[in-house]
Amino acid sequence: MTAQLYVISAPSGAGKTSLIRALREKHPQLLLSTSHTTRAPRPNEQHGREYFFVDKSAFEQMIAAGEFLEHAQVFDNHYGTSQQQLKDKLASGADVVLEIDWQGARQVRRLLPASRSIFILPPSLEALRTRLTTRQTDSPEVIARRLADAVADMGHYREFDYVIVNDDFARALADLEKILAGQGEAWRSGRPELSGLAGDLLH
Repeated sequence: MTAQLYVISAPSGAGKTSLIRALREKHPQLLLSTSHTTRAPRPNEQHGREYFFVDKSAFEQMIAAGEFLEHAQVFDNHYGTSQQQLKDKLASGADVVLEIDWQGARQVRRLLPASRSIFILPPSLEALRTRLTTRQTDSPEVIARRLADAVADMGHYREFDYVIVNDDFARALADLEKILAGQGEAWRSGRPELSGLAGDLLH
């Protein structure tokens, strides 16, 4: 069976990273594509585990050399997916999860149309604001900016194959597992019940 690439995106604070971590704890055979970034490591992050941390000059050299499958600027930092790193992981026969923003996801879908894309939404803007605040990693100014950008990000949810609403963490994780098991029809992005939530989130 051919290895499958799953592209997972979400606005900042929607719980994407926590869901992916829990998913891989339950399914350790899943591989995680490790992106390159120019942002500084957060506490407890390790080079080569969460990201490959590089400076802007090195990142620009990789762009010039055509080494990225996709790359994008998010806030003031750059993120990119190494083509070779992803190709090697898929060649191992294991399914791979790629955690990127909607801009990168759009590029990957164009270049690798067989990939499956999943977008994670918060249950409300208030829940998103609470999650960003309780992380205690950003200043109030940065949180306000992240919230504004989150609204813009969420406007792209229909571009994805599937959408999960992270209202209850355990249920969202189970939904994600269903999609990866090929049983994701109930979570298609075009389902009518998302329209009301999207209206609340985007206005």
